[in-house]
Amino acid sequence: MKTRILNDGSHLPVLGLGTWQMGGGSNADHSQDDATTALIRDAIDMGYTHIDTAEMYGAGHAEELVGRALQAYAREDIFLTTKVWGPNLRYDDLLRALDGSLQRLQTDYADLYLIHWPNADIPLEETFRALNRSVADGRVKRVGVSNFDVPLLRRAQTLCATPVVTDQVRYNLHERQPQQNGLLNYCQENDIALTAYSPLKDGVLENATVQSVARKHGATTAQVALRWLTRQPQVVTIPMSMNRTHLRQNQEALSLALDEEDMRRLDQSVA
Repeated sequence: MKTRILNDGSHLPVLGLGTWQMGGGSNADHSQDDATTALIRDAIDMGYTHIDTAEMYGAGHAEELVGRALQAYAREDIFLTTKVWGPNLRYDDLLRALDGSLQRLQTDYADLYLIHWPNADIPLEETFRALNRSVADGRVKRVGVSNFDVPLLRRAQTLCATPVVTDQVRYNLHERQPQQNGLLNYCQENDIALTAYSPLKDGVLENATVQSVARKHGATTAQVALRWLTRQPQVVTIPMSMNRTHLRQNQEALSLALDEEDMRRLDQSVA
């Protein structure tokens, strides 16, 4: 699996496994627990060692399923990301939320812990006091944010005792806000990974240019959309799939040889 070197010197696989809707949406769904656990393990066996989850996914159940799956592997072989939900950003609440996440994940630490969404009602200074303590205690290896614009990301950098290694945002061929608002450029200039979630949403796979480029290369539309993202400096992405064939195809996207003309056409494509 190809990696990006983070600003703390560590390596992050450019293609991760997203887990939103595994184990439920906003509420827990236990109906597919065994199948989902098996799928996560199969994904890891394929080379998906970057796993992304959050305490709000399935009301914590996605973390439980990830934790169950990870028991079959050496912990140091997995880059595990989870997120604290917006209402839990006060100092004591965040520390309790982290306790809960680590218990559900059956691990002593998170490789990366993100603020899932900013919360204007809670001072960012208070949140980062808790995050900095969590890093100092060894329960969090790295800190990042999600859904932060450039001004908020700058503030986070001033408050974080360690490098802010990523900003996770919705970014794909049709959702170009990170380009339009300067976030992508800021991350690229400041050695911050931009983690693109929902890389295949928003009608991307129906885009005529994506389909044309896919036909040219004998590839799937998903592979083209993912390769467009991962060819960009500092960009990583975390598609979710419950289909093993799609998981393999997504992984193969990293070797898709898009040329400069392909990239130009994709850059200029519109919904």
